[in-house]
Amino acid sequence: MSVLQDLNDEECELEMTPMIDVTFLLLIFFMLTLKFKTLEGKLSAYLPKDVGVNSTEAEPIEKVEILVRVRVKGLKLTPDFLPYDDPTGESRFIWNRDPALGQERVLEYSVMNKKTNELVELSRTLKRIHIERERLMPDGKKVPATIDARYGTVYGDVVPVLDAAINAGLTDITFVGAYDETVK
Repeated sequence: MSVLQDLNDEECELEMTPMIDVTFLLLIFFMLTLKFKTLEGKLSAYLPKDVGVNSTEAEPIEKVEILVRVRVKGLKLTPDFLPYDDPTGESRFIWNRDPALGQERVLEYSVMNKKTNELVELSRTLKRIHIERERLMPDGKKVPATIDARYGTVYGDVVPVLDAAINAGLTDITFVGAYDETVK
């Protein structure tokens, strides 16, 4: 019984040092994670109170949308104008544009719902649209245009369209991003 009596005789004390350490750690943690309210976007501007808000609407500027799409794929030819039959797909090739060699590659251009297969007709349409739009644009602003080359078109198909647009007077030209193979 002497062991139990010795335990009872000792006075129970709480160690304060670990508790103070934990309290300081919690205090530091909460101070670091606290988000202070900032006055973002608040300007020290004094607006007149006797004048109302001007509610004029901006007119949307219509872009000239040029769509380039492949109607007939044509035949792939090697640079020697031989039929393309490389199963690895590693050799370079061009698309057939000569009807005498077989199936000709046919492109379709559409500008503002007007479709054509001829680049000359596309150029005429772009010039006409540019003249009409330039007359309607205030302050000599540029007429914006986008070229949308769909799946199957190659750089050699897009460059003549870009040249036709520049020759028509369109200078603010952007390109639409790539599509999946399923969108044609």
